[in-house]
Amino acid sequence: MSQQVPVQIRRATMADIETISAFNSALARETEARILDAQVLRSGVGAILQDPHKGWYAVAVIPHESVQPTVIGQILITFEWSDWRNGIFWWLQSLYVDQPYRQQGVFRQLYDYVYEQARANPEKVCGFRLYVERENHQA
Repeated sequence: MSQQVPVQIRRATMADIETISAFNSALARETEARILDAQVLRSGVGAILQDPHKGWYAVAVIPHESVQPTVIGQILITFEWSDWRNGIFWWLQSLYVDQPYRQQGVFRQLYDYVYEQARANPEKVCGFRLYVERENHQA
């Protein structure tokens, strides 16, 4: 693995909708060879960004002193209630790291952020679940 790229992780906002939509589109192409409807995708991303009951995105950004920070990665968290555990599973979804920044620790930093958010959550987060497309051998 090459050197870890230093990033800041934060919750996504509506200002990130275009980047998240573009990353989700690229994710679908790369992992499932699917072309998503851009308008439906943007509406779906916007629905989550506007309603935290549906879930939330975290984004990895490279801070720049003189320009807008560059978003280079994302992860989506959605929720599933477990009656067996009397708690909530957090599903890790829509994980994407921009091609030039892969294998540089961006996923690890996103995951660590999500882990800390779960630990600080007043609701009982009983575990994480991750969906990986069967044909996505690299993941």
